[in-house]
Amino acid sequence: MPKVKVAIAGVGNCASALIQGIDYYEKHGPPQEVVGLTQYNLGGFTPSDIEIVAAFDVNEEKVGKDLSEAIFAKPNNTVEITEVRRLGVKVQKGPLLDGIGKYLKPVVKISHEPEVHSVAQAIRDSGAEILVNYLPVGSTNAVQLYAHEAIKAGAAFINAMPVFIASDPGWQKKFAEAGLPTAGDDVMSQLGATVLHKTIVKLCVDRGVKVDETYQLNIGGDADFLNMLEESRLVDKRISKTSAVRAMSPYEVPTRIGPSDYVPFLDNDKVCYVWLKGRYFGNIPLTIDLKLHVVDAYDSAGVMVDAIRGTKLALDRKISGQLESISAYCFKHPPLQMPYNEAKLAFLDFVEGKRDR
Repeated sequence: MPKVKVAIAGVGNCASALIQGIDYYEKHGPPQEVVGLTQYNLGGFTPSDIEIVAAFDVNEEKVGKDLSEAIFAKPNNTVEITEVRRLGVKVQKGPLLDGIGKYLKPVVKISHEPEVHSVAQAIRDSGAEILVNYLPVGSTNAVQLYAHEAIKAGAAFINAMPVFIASDPGWQKKFAEAGLPTAGDDVMSQLGATVLHKTIVKLCVDRGVKVDETYQLNIGGDADFLNMLEESRLVDKRISKTSAVRAMSPYEVPTRIGPSDYVPFLDNDKVCYVWLKGRYFGNIPLTIDLKLHVVDAYDSAGVMVDAIRGTKLALDRKISGQLESISAYCFKHPPLQMPYNEAKLAFLDFVEGKRDR
């Protein structure tokens, strides 16, 4: 199969986990046991068929470096699972706009390298057919610029962050008119707090338990959690996570979801707390109290591998506009919310050509 050529905006921990994961599965694929993927071969593509051909960032520690080095530059702090070979991809300086919030400014020194003249031209020159957005939470203007540049470049757009593109009718129309697919928004972890939370709420509803109230609290020690101390950057993030859970109930449930605090020594570990109170037969009270501890970046990397391969299939099939099944399976705020089991079936049906989006 030909390579799936991908450009990345934002070389943070999530990009690091994706790139390391591609390398890892190339070295540890079949016939060895493969853990962490929906399927090793999905629609004819394996993880090693994904090739990162361009990358954009603003951090002085990353701009100008080979991507294999940049993914380990500070403030990145996720774990190293493989020794990534030199990739021959130089990180280019992208547009800053609102990409760095007030809490990131002390830890991210902006590169003095000249900004790339045209993101769209850089994408075209690299041969990338998909642009993956990994910009920091709250980078609304920057995300929209990259989405616009993807359209100009003739590339599909996968939005891993909670700025609404794939779920926004205006942007859906722009990508449809350009003949390009888009998937998103806000990547859902393989087994993270939101997918666990929405599954618990759906289970309660399906089993006749009346959910009275619920919350989800998350803490972590990476740059993402530091950035999210700035409450004004969290509006879309809270909407994204909350809507994913509330969509599982046919009635209104008092819900509070969102990042809670930054704990530096946790590094890229994330600790999540999910609490739910409800009532079952005879109006008897019930509570569920859960704790989940994960390495944050890797929890989304396998999902992104699936999203990239699914989007490549959409490109090959000339499908444009929002990709509903991929988005419902891989993202928290898709155009169409589905329970996890339904979303997975829809995604696999799309891969097999049984659904057109």
